[in-house]
Amino acid sequence: MNSDQGLPGLRGTDHIGLTVPDMEQAHEFFVGVLGCVRVYSLGPFLPNGNWMAEHLNVDRDTTMREIRFYRCANGSNFEVFQYETPAQNTVLPRNSDVGGHHLAFYVDDLDTAVTYLESKGLRVLGSPTASTGPSFGQRWVYFLSPWGMQCELVSFPNGKAYEKEATVRLWDTRA
Repeated sequence: MNSDQGLPGLRGTDHIGLTVPDMEQAHEFFVGVLGCVRVYSLGPFLPNGNWMAEHLNVDRDTTMREIRFYRCANGSNFEVFQYETPAQNTVLPRNSDVGGHHLAFYVDDLDTAVTYLESKGLRVLGSPTASTGPSFGQRWVYFLSPWGMQCELVSFPNGKAYEKEATVRLWDTRA
């Protein structure tokens, strides 16, 4: 790949890193609810001079209690952190906030997945919505992790409208 066409050697997303308030609660969500597999753990990592600030852009007095790595079906891996720091912000951003985000999970049957999440006591936001325009053919719904992180379920078993003429497609588990 030419460097003027993007990051040289880029092959894709290796993992998504997330900070959680309680590692055991996060483990139960990723493994017990979503069905991810815990691969390995690291830590703790204690403050070491300016290392945390220089390498991770966190307060120099931060302790990283633990990092756990999870494999989630055939999508991205998750690197889950639990930090202790003097000035930690514990308010999650909304999607409309700068830095707002959500994790989207593809499922084969959206209605069955929603029923499952509700049976696990998770908050599902509204009811499934049918997309329009280029995303026609997709249905989606948001839900919250036990600590309030925004997540989404998506399903498009017969594809999306944009695919009929696209030369590049978004990631698709059906492929």
